[in-house]
Amino acid sequence: MSRIIVFLVTLLLSATTLTAQEQYRLQPGDALRIEVLEDGSLNRQEFILPDGRINVPLAGSILAGGRTVSQVQASIISALAPNFAAPPTVFVSVVGLGGQENLELISVYVAGEANAPGKRRIEEGTTLLQFLGEVGGFSRFAATKRLQLRRGQQIFIINYRDIERGAQIRNNLIMQEGDTLIVPQRRLFE
Repeated sequence: MSRIIVFLVTLLLSATTLTAQEQYRLQPGDALRIEVLEDGSLNRQEFILPDGRINVPLAGSILAGGRTVSQVQASIISALAPNFAAPPTVFVSVVGLGGQENLELISVYVAGEANAPGKRRIEEGTTLLQFLGEVGGFSRFAATKRLQLRRGQQIFIINYRDIERGAQIRNNLIMQEGDTLIVPQRRLFE
């Protein structure tokens, strides 16, 4: 008899937790875990930015602030669907609440032959390699041997293969506020 009572109490607590999580409205600073069953390279943890949005590769910018986890999950599935033969299986869960106060974000830009060019808000201390992962890598026309990192008046020419190999190119591979990464288009025989 006591096993049945323990089981029923556990079941009730689980149902209450699920209901509370479904009723919770996401806010800037909350951390979400996104998992795509069909493509593990899309799995990531994203913080909801002050404008209420998250950035998901292949899906773009998704409104999350003020919405429930289910609503965000449905938006991601719908945005990713054109990239898959059948709608993908996406799981979204809250892994942290309101961490924005402790998280320093900087604005950086990527232009040219990146898969997702534009302005990005990233954590302070993000490396160039991590930033390239944030923007979904390169298009098939990218000249990866001639990346340009523009920092103020300075221009650094970087070979992506050197970064991949772990070469210590410069101490400038940590992205800084206002940096612009330009990914040029490949030339004919490049």
